[in-house]
This record gives sequence, structure tokens and C-alpha cells, in this order.
Amino acid sequence: MKQYTVTGMSCAACSARVEKAVSQVSGVTSCSVSLLTNSMGVEGTASPQEIIRAVTDAGYGASLKGAQSGTSQASMDMDALADRDTPVLKRRLIASVGFLLVLMYFSMGHMMWGWPLPKWFEGNHVAMGLVQLLLAGIVMVINQKFFVSGFKGLIHRAPNMDTLVALGSMASFVWSVYALFMMTHAVVQRDDAAVMTYMNEFYFESAAMILTLITVGKMLEARSKGKTTNALKGLMKLAPKTAVIMKDGKEVEVSIEQVQKGDIFVVRPGETIPVDGVVLSGSSAVNEAALTGESIPVDKIEGDLVSAATLNQSGYLQCEALRVGEDTTLSQIIQMVSDAAATKAPIAKIADKVSGVFVPTVITIAVMTCIVWLLVGQTFGFALARGISVLVISCPCALGLATPVAIMVGNGKGAKNGILFKTAVSLEETGKVAVVALDKTGTITSGQPKVTDLVPADGYSERDVMTLAYALEKKSEHPLARAIVERAQHDAVSAPDVQEFQALPGHGLSAALDGVPLHGGSGTFMQTICEIPASLQKQAQQLAEQGKTPLFFSRGNQLVGIVAVADVIKPDSAQAVRELRNMGMHVVMLTGDNARTAKAIGAQAGVDEVVADVLPDGKEAVIRQLRSRGKVAMVGDGINDAPALARADIGIAIGAGADVAVDAADVVLMNSRLLDVSAAIRLSRATLRNIHENLFWAFAYNVCGIPLAAGVFISLLGWELNPMFGAAAMSLSSFCVVSNALRLNWLDIRNAAKDKKIKHTRKEQKTMTKTLKIEGMMCPHCEATVKKALEAIDGVTEATADHNTDTAVVTLSKDVSNDVLRKAVEDKDYPVKDIQ
Repeated sequence: MKQYTVTGMSCAACSARVEKAVSQVSGVTSCSVSLLTNSMGVEGTASPQEIIRAVTDAGYGASLKGAQSGTSQASMDMDALADRDTPVLKRRLIASVGFLLVLMYFSMGHMMWGWPLPKWFEGNHVAMGLVQLLLAGIVMVINQKFFVSGFKGLIHRAPNMDTLVALGSMASFVWSVYALFMMTHAVVQRDDAAVMTYMNEFYFESAAMILTLITVGKMLEARSKGKTTNALKGLMKLAPKTAVIMKDGKEVEVSIEQVQKGDIFVVRPGETIPVDGVVLSGSSAVNEAALTGESIPVDKIEGDLVSAATLNQSGYLQCEALRVGEDTTLSQIIQMVSDAAATKAPIAKIADKVSGVFVPTVITIAVMTCIVWLLVGQTFGFALARGISVLVISCPCALGLATPVAIMVGNGKGAKNGILFKTAVSLEETGKVAVVALDKTGTITSGQPKVTDLVPADGYSERDVMTLAYALEKKSEHPLARAIVERAQHDAVSAPDVQEFQALPGHGLSAALDGVPLHGGSGTFMQTICEIPASLQKQAQQLAEQGKTPLFFSRGNQLVGIVAVADVIKPDSAQAVRELRNMGMHVVMLTGDNARTAKAIGAQAGVDEVVADVLPDGKEAVIRQLRSRGKVAMVGDGINDAPALARADIGIAIGAGADVAVDAADVVLMNSRLLDVSAAIRLSRATLRNIHENLFWAFAYNVCGIPLAAGVFISLLGWELNPMFGAAAMSLSSFCVVSNALRLNWLDIRNAAKDKKIKHTRKEQKTMTKTLKIEGMMCPHCEATVKKALEAIDGVTEATADHNTDTAVVTLSKDVSNDVLRKAVEDKDYPVKDIQ
């Protein structure tokens, strides 16, 4: 996506006009314009020159972000978000108020309350009119931007909010000038009654008051809009400006743009880490709150990764730069938040459609209002006042800001807490999911196997078992071996070096120590080496049922004992699943692990459903099936999860996972914490609720305000709206919408106390199951062969096989005959004894 800065937009009608113009350019596949950040995101093959030309032809200005050389992206984005409007509007407002007060003294103070004027004004109504004309003219010149933008929009056939303000103020001024000239004629004719009549037709104060009140609203809106981008600006401010690198053995301070990949940089206590890197020497505690929201420092030693903008709190670190410039984690976070601000949520399309026709409709209503009042016999001044009221009370800005301000605040809130939504669509849709599918390894579990149990055989101790296991496994590179090595080192177990070490793939290990053979491996393999007592076989079975992997070890032909290894669940997994279920989610665990282990882990985590023995493409197929129940969110961390993340309605990647998983996801959890899944859903729901509130206010304001301004309630209730009060109401409408969005900053996204269980409409898919009694399955490889054969049958959505129970269970989406099932299994040389 290419991003552009757009200038000259004043309301939602402007952004709709720009979006429509760019979307019509050949080669543009999508275009999204943000009134909040004055930015535009464009996808497609159209050149920047064509895009800029289309924006210019529509009456606005545009430039490609990043076009300036020698300036960092963060600096340019920061510059684009700088609040330039508030100071300008403040100066305009002060000047306008000064002249308006004098004008009000003449027009209302003297006329209504008899406030004194210089004697030469007594009876000189023309002079009083000229003074009001001059003062109103000065206020109009001060606020000329409304007229330039408004009439420019009319010329380009794209009227905007400024058009409404300009038409209302100009109509008041022109009618008042006409009345002033008619007054001079009445003076020449010595018609005092006519003079007083025309004196009451002056709307100079309305012309100036409308502009001043709208400026008040614009300034309040600008200040509030500035606060909505505080999170993004805060992230940009974190970007370090300099770094200390090693050159020819000396420490040299350079600008951050000069740091290259591979440079060695140093960071002292209290300094900010300049770029992403790896620690070469030293140790320290690093505060990563800037990126993850976690205030507890993380210990860093040689070999650990460090990220730009994090704070080195204690030790001296020497690191190698791995990612610099726009490739750092901080830059990618800024880019994600910025991209999300430049995209549109689906709900915004409603407001966009209304905004596109809003201003022409309001102008038509204003004209019709004047005509109707004239037809019923009212004076032109009265009819004009009603038409002007309609123009100045209507507010397309509130409609245009209702969605983007909430998206920006919600996205910033997420970024502060380590939850990154890549687009506005993902922020809106995350809260609508009905099913959450969780990968097991690295998501529910730690992904690092641990030794959980030591079971010595008769005559041996736990230390004997650990010593033998360590002696064998310390030469192995298998993940389970690393778990045993870590446990041995933790327990300070020492072991002799073995000879004749050999890894036996699919079985185990063998070696020799002082001529005595040593073996370790699965129960099936070890039964060919030594006798395994029935009591230990039973214990091994119990361990396996708990989701643990029992490894047997022997010396000579005598069993020494069992070491159980398991991938343990993360401390917060059970609570995270419980929160998701309390929010109305159906929680499913997906894993390529065997059914028995998966069932044990699923029970510990408390999920609703377990789907085991699935390959990467199988996970993607399961997600497709789950989508029949409603919107699906897939949470994963590995490369094998990428297809499922891409297939799901919302892909949620654990931030510490593989880059390809992060790239395929819609939401990234920087803290790699499962509890943040419920926090992301909570934030999405709150943001969507805030958008609904904003849209309701914006629509209700205009639906109620326009009839009131047109005078619909004059005959019924006697309610008559002065144009000045209409302008005041308009100036506050956008401010109210923006202020409401800022309430999201007070949301505690990790507080589950107020969670509500949402009932999702699910399309239930008719399924049936059959159980096959199969002989000949001896190991997990046999299980996988049977599973693959059954799942290749049309109508079989899932199959699980278990060699311990000699059964296979198939889930069917349609009726499949027993003969077809039997043939598929027996073709793989496994006899089928029965099908139920």
C-alpha cells in the first residue's frame, strides 16, 4: 500500500470526493482516505503521478509520503500528524471574537438593550449599518478559508461543509447589504417606518457569528483530533536519534540513519537501544514496556535479541545490528498502526455513502425551505433565516469522523498494550468472532518440552535414571533430548562420556560405556532390548494418557527407569481459554500431535473441542469447516500455522513466533501471551460499540437538527432556531463525536469483570461419526497411515486413529458406506474387523 498526504479536506464530503476520484483511476484496486490523519492509502498499479493528478483535479492537494529524501519515515509521519490547525484557528478565533464583540455591541447591545453610542450615531441608522457591514466584512476576511474552500468545492461540483458555512454566512451578508441599500433609499424618501423595518432586516451579526462559532468548533475538534493520534505520535517519539557504534576499536556517536546491518553498537545503563540486534557481550535488564506494555524488565545475556526503543537499565551491552531503519520492530509497529489509520472499517461505508450526497441534499433542503416559507406568506428575511439555519446546523463532519476517530484511538490503545491490528477491518471484525481456534505448541503450551516425571525401576534411584539418560541424550539433537539435558544441568547431574553413540531414527539411541551397551527410546523399541515390568508399563500408559512422552532407558539388558517429557501449558492458558468461553466463544485446539496427548492438553486448558493429528494443510481445512459456525479467529505462532491464519476470518499471531506467521496474520500479539487474545476481542468490541454511539449521535443530530432549523416545529410547538444557535450546535457536534471516541483511552482491556457472553448465530453442519475396529496398528506411523487413507474419502471431514485401542473414528459430512471405509483401510494392509 502506498500512502499519500492529502491537503484541503475539511469534512467527510471532501474525503468521499477524493476517494471517488482516485478509485476511478485505471489500475487502482482500492483507495481509502482518512479525514482524521489527512492521509490516503492506495493499492494497485497506478503511478503516483496519476494518483496525485486525480486528487488535484478533484480540487485538493496530494503528495507521496516518503518523497522527501534524507528524512526518516518516522519523522515524515510525525510531521504529517503535527497539529498545525489548532494554533492557526486559535489566532483566527481571537481576532474574530474581538471584532464580533464590537459588532454585537452595535447590532444587539444598542438596538435591544439601549447601550450608549457616540452622539453622531443618534438617528443615523445608515452609519450604524455601515459600521456593522465593515465589522462583519473584517470577520469574513479573517475567516476567508471557509469561502475559498467552500466555493472551490462548488466549482468542482463537490460541495463540502465549508460550502454550507460559506453559503449561510454569505447569504446573511448579501441580504443585509441589500437591506442597507434599501435603507438609504428610504432615508432619501424620508420614510422613517421603512428605515426601521430595514434596520431589523440586518443579519450582519449572524454572518460574523456563524463564522466565529464554527471556528470555535473547528478549534475544539482539532485539539481533540490531536489527542486521538497521541498513541501513534508517542510511538514515533520513541525512535532513537543517535547510536554509539564501534569503529576501528573506538566508540563513535552517529545519527541513527548511518547505522548499517552488521555494525557493532554499544549501550550503557540508562540509554535507549538504537536498533534491533543480538547481544554479543555483557548482560543487563532491559525495559521493553515501550513495545510490549510490560513494565517488568527482561534479563538479556549473550545471544539474546534486543529491540530498538527499549531501555537498557543496568549493564553494559555490546550488540550486533540485525535490523535497521524501517526494518526494526518499532518501525514495523509504527507502520502497522499508520496503515490501520489509513484503511477503512466496513461500518464506515454507511457514513461514506451518506456523506457523498449529504451536502447537495442539505443545500436543496435549504432552498426548498426558503421557497415553502415564501409560499405560505412569510417575509423574505424570515424565509432566508430558516434556510440559513438549515445550512449552518447540518454537519457532515460528525458523520465522517464517527468511525476513524474511534479506530485511531482503539488502535493506539492496542499498540500501547502490545496488541497490533494491521487494518481497521481487523479491529472491527475481531470482536465479532464466534469460534477461536488455538494452535497447541507455542500458543497454549510453551513449545519447550520439559522433564515432568522420573520413574526408577526396582533397585535404582531417580538420580541413576537421570545420569543414564543424560549420558545418552547429551549427544542427541532431538528436542526431547534438550529437555533432559536442561533438567540434568539444573539438577547438577554429571555423566560420563559414552562411546559408539548412534541415533536410531524413529526408535531411540544406543551407546556403550566401558563395554556395557546403553539404550534409550520408546516403549515399543525398548521391549526388543529388555524386559519391561508390568508395573512400569502401566505407569508409562498413565503418563501417556496425561499427554506426556515416556522414554525408557536401560543398561545392558536391564531397565533402569522411565523419564517422562512433555510440552507443558503456559501459566495463563487456562485462564485465557476460560475468558474466551465466558465471552461466548467456542474454543477449539488444533495440533499435529497424537489424539491422546492432545486430549490431555486440551483438558488442562479447558477448551471445548480438540482436533488432533492435523498437518498444516489439515489445519487450513479445519478452519474452513469451522467457518460454517460463524466468524473464526485462528491463533498461532509457527510457519505451519500460516495457511490457517490466512484462511481464518481473523488471523492472530503470537508476536514471538515466525515472521511468516506474523505476515499472514491480521492481529499481532507482541507479548506472546494468550490472555491478549481476549484483550484484543474486548478492545474490538468496545471500539465497535463506540463507533455505533458516534454514528447514532451524528445521524440523530442531523435528523433532529435539520427539521428544527427549517421551522417544522414553529407552528406545532413554537420552536424557532436562530441561525447563530444553529452554528453553535454545528460547531459542537464534531467535538462531541471526537470526545466520545477519546473515552476508549479509559478502557481496561484486561479486565474481564464486565465481559458479556454474546450469542452467535451458527449454521450447524450435519455430521455423523463411525468407529472402525482395526487390527495391525503398532505405532504412530500406522495411525497416520490409516488417518490419511480415511480422510482421502469424499465425505470424511476428519479421522483419528489410536493403535492403543485398535480403533479409528471418522467424522462424516454425508453418508459414506461401510464398504468404502473398509476398502480404504484394508488397501493399506490393516484388517477391519468391525464398523459401528
